[in-house]
Amino acid sequence: MIKYDRLWQTLKEKNISQYSLQKDYGVDKAQLYRLRNNQIVKTITINNLCRILNCKVEDIMEYVPDEPDTE
Repeated sequence: MIKYDRLWQTLKEKNISQYSLQKDYGVDKAQLYRLRNNQIVKTITINNLCRILNCKVEDIMEYVPDEPDTE
């Protein structure tokens, strides 16, 4: 599973709010919802966030293996 928990820490470090992402940088509210809920996000959105935050992909997302079924 791809998780975006690192995004919120990077935003805090860069002193940029989610509101600012929407208002000042044009990031869609629906995309922020998808990021908050670790849902599918287009790579163009990831690219834009890296550009806005001047960071690497690993500063906003990480891969976490799914837990195996325990049946």
